[in-house]
Amino acid sequence: MHFSTSEIIEVLGTISFAISGTFAAMQKRLDPFGVLIIAFVTSIGGGTVRDLLLGDTPVAWMRDVNYCLLILLTSLATIYFKTHIKKFKVTLFVFDSMGLGLFTMLGLQKGIVFGLEPGMCVALGTITGCFGGIIRDTLLNQIPLVFRKEIYATVCILGGILYFILVYFNLKADLAKVIVIAFIFGMRVVVVRYKLSLPASYFRS
Repeated sequence: MHFSTSEIIEVLGTISFAISGTFAAMQKRLDPFGVLIIAFVTSIGGGTVRDLLLGDTPVAWMRDVNYCLLILLTSLATIYFKTHIKKFKVTLFVFDSMGLGLFTMLGLQKGIVFGLEPGMCVALGTITGCFGGIIRDTLLNQIPLVFRKEIYATVCILGGILYFILVYFNLKADLAKVIVIAFIFGMRVVVVRYKLSLPASYFRS
């Protein structure tokens, strides 16, 4: 059976965000049902917003039950193996960063398929990458990362721009995708490692 690059990216992205959602929920000590809900919305949130904006309905996960099964199995496996993982925060960061890169690329590609201008494709990629985490953090009563000083959405935007630059210079699309995903993941690691951030708002109540 042959899988396209986009299908592989989507599966890996879904798994990554399902794991990050599961760990985020376990940090808040939710019950198993709550953990599954958070894993689900983290995985499908960005793609759902993307598809609704494009008018591509029913949205992807409603057309293919395998996405739901993949999220369910990934979340259950993560819960089962939680005793073997001591650094929840690090694990959450790694899988969230992986999901960010993978889903940003998916959103970017879908914008291209729909014939959108490069700027709109970058915006769509950023939405796809970020909105699952926004919904997750909101449900967990946290300020979403994208709204804090930490550089998050900016990395997606830079990754999207990099993709079009690489394609412009005739790099093969599949290789460009891998480079962009690695770039977004690597940038997130650098940002957190060296505590880089955008200036905080100076508005005060």
